[in-house]
Amino acid sequence: MTIRFLGLISGNSQSAIGISKLLVFLGALLFAFSVSVQAQEPTKIARVGFLAQVSSSTISARIDAFRQGLRELGYMEGKNLKIEWRDAGGDAHRLGGLATELVRMKVDVIVTAGPTATRAAKEATVTIPIVMGFDNDPVGSGFVASLARPGGNITGLSGLSPEMSGKRLELLKEIAPKLTRVAVLGNSTEPGNALILSSTEIAAKAFGMQLQYLDVKEPKDVETALREAINGRAEALLVLVSPVVNFKRIQIVEFAAKNRLLGMYPQFEFVDSGGLASYAPRFIELFRRAATYVDKILKGAKPAELPIEQPTKFEFVINLKTAKQIGLTIPPTVLARADRVIR
Repeated sequence: MTIRFLGLISGNSQSAIGISKLLVFLGALLFAFSVSVQAQEPTKIARVGFLAQVSSSTISARIDAFRQGLRELGYMEGKNLKIEWRDAGGDAHRLGGLATELVRMKVDVIVTAGPTATRAAKEATVTIPIVMGFDNDPVGSGFVASLARPGGNITGLSGLSPEMSGKRLELLKEIAPKLTRVAVLGNSTEPGNALILSSTEIAAKAFGMQLQYLDVKEPKDVETALREAINGRAEALLVLVSPVVNFKRIQIVEFAAKNRLLGMYPQFEFVDSGGLASYAPRFIELFRRAATYVDKILKGAKPAELPIEQPTKFEFVINLKTAKQIGLTIPPTVLARADRVIR
């Protein structure tokens, strides 16, 4: 049959040309059909839930860092990624409902902006992976079995570094060597704060300081606590990490400036809002790193096997405008150690 086919082609050039054109046409038609089918196949869109207690505007720099981290890994919102943003506007009681809403939407992963949000997400699901943007003490909070092997559906980044409290008091002492009375503003129910407070008390004894602890569990408690700081003759205000105080940061930094209190804060956002100084992990870096966890999980990694990362970079920020406002001169040696100075 092969010989006959070859003979047909060699004996009839017109037929051979016709068959050749037909084969080319059919090949082109099949190729075009294949391209068309591929073009019609939808790109898989990853759905990520983002849950925060504070309003998104309060942590906009962290959100921008998270988005940037995703872009660096090839995720583009509206193309292969959709982020469902949910924030409680400072009201922790709303978090449970928001977390349940994300679970019902069947997002692929939930990213939490703090321990209170993580707890709400944990209570809402044991199957959807949860990535912590940061947590003071994920083991102590009961979120993970260990930092090396989380063991459940939660992983991410820890902001725990108890020695920071001693460092903050040390910096306050260098800024104002005669400082003796410090009011500590925080939430006793916030995960990790008990450990941080214990470390702060040890450092205070070493520096000859007296601490006045002011518990703030609800936004309405802030004003009362600040009045107590003045009644207790506090000279400085040391603020611990808490969504409640973060939500009220403008009120806190303005009160400190008005009453000439030295303020040492746990996040740079306080200093950008008019606070005196902050010494803290680089939260922007933590949230940028959170994107790598999301990427690994979307590609099949199990949260139980992804170790919790701890902060390795810390940032000291000083606001010279505020220092001038309260009549304080920052020693040159302290300024030289600052990573960023607001003038």
